[in-house]
Amino acid sequence: MTDDTTSNVPGTIRKERIIALLEELWRQGVRDERVLTAIAQVPRERFVGAGSEAAAWSNIALPIAAGQTISQPYVVALMTEALRLGGTEQVLEVGTGSGYQTAILCRLAASVISIERHPELAEGASALLAELGCENATIHVGDGSRGWPAAAPFDRIIVTASAPRAPGPLLEQLGEGGRMVIPIGEPNNQHLVAIDRDEAGFHESRFGPVRFVPLIGSEGWALPRQGEGLPDE
Repeated sequence: MTDDTTSNVPGTIRKERIIALLEELWRQGVRDERVLTAIAQVPRERFVGAGSEAAAWSNIALPIAAGQTISQPYVVALMTEALRLGGTEQVLEVGTGSGYQTAILCRLAASVISIERHPELAEGASALLAELGCENATIHVGDGSRGWPAAAPFDRIIVTASAPRAPGPLLEQLGEGGRMVIPIGEPNNQHLVAIDRDEAGFHESRFGPVRFVPLIGSEGWALPRQGEGLPDE
C-alpha cells in the first residue's frame, strides 16, 4: 500500500493540519494509536468532493458525489476504534461512499469487502483505492442492508449509514466473537451502537448520538417514491 501526499496545499501546511487534526481527535477521546496513524496516512483530500480539498483535514463532514457525504474524521476514528481491529479480521463495510473509511480499514484489517448502492461512487472508490495500493479491498454494487452472504461470516461489520434497527441479514453474517458498529435510530435521533456476538447471542453497547445519511435498502429505509424526500439527513 502506498501513501499519496499529492495536494494543492503546500506540504508543510498539510502536515500542520494533519497534526492539528490528530491532536483534536485525541482530545475527543480517540486513543488507538493504530487508528490515529491510519488517519494521518490516508490522504483525505483525495476522497472529498471537488472544491472541498482545502477543508479535507478539518474535522467536518464534506459533500461527495450522489448527494452523499464523507463523515467527519472524528466519526470515522470513533467507529474504527470501536471495531477493535487487531489486523487479522475480515471486515464487511456497508456504504463505501468515496472510499475513505475503506482505506482506513485496509490499513488495520486483513481484508475488506465493501458494498455501495450508487454505481458511480463504487466505481470511483474502487479506482482510487486501487491507485492508492489498497489491494485488500473489494467493492461491490448492491443492497448493503442485506450484506454479502457469499463471503460470510465476517469478523467485523461497519455500517456507515443509519438504520431503524440492526438489519437481520447483517446479524446473521456476523461471526461468533465478531462485532458490528452501526448507527441506529430515527432520522433525527440516532445512536452509534456496537453489537457483539458470542455463544449466548447478541449484546449491545452505545457510544453516543450521531447523524448519518439513511441506509437505503430492503432491511433499512425504503427508497422514497418520486417526489418524496429521503429521511432527513
